[in-house]
Amino acid sequence: MGMCNAVWKLGLLENPQQSLKHLEEVEMLGEEIVRDKQEVVALDRRRNQNREALRALYQSGGKTWLTLGSLLVKMPADKAKELLEQDQVRLDTQINKLRSELKVKVNRLRDMEFQSPVPGLMLNPLSSSELSAMGQVMGRHA
Repeated sequence: MGMCNAVWKLGLLENPQQSLKHLEEVEMLGEEIVRDKQEVVALDRRRNQNREALRALYQSGGKTWLTLGSLLVKMPADKAKELLEQDQVRLDTQINKLRSELKVKVNRLRDMEFQSPVPGLMLNPLSSSELSAMGQVMGRHA
């Protein structure tokens, strides 16, 4: 029943050129979504490696070796920590931006496929002040 409905909405039988163009757009958007998801995974893997390196640096002192691109550089542990922390902030920003864009793209794809939006996809977590207010309303103290 869903396929018949999509055929009718797209007018596949009435205008094959337009429906082919629509299907190409759907396919291109789907490929963008897959690419973005793969990029999020790669960035998250790098973020986890940075986290492991930071943990190791907090346990050691003095100088340490750090890989910068294809260079291996010996530097003070404090400077290495600073560089890794800056990279973590940049990675967090990139990942959050990609995830926000993914939400929009997924909803656009579902619209193009004549499906309803994913429930709860556009929800954001409560801020600490909102969470505190909820706790007070529910009788818990924050």
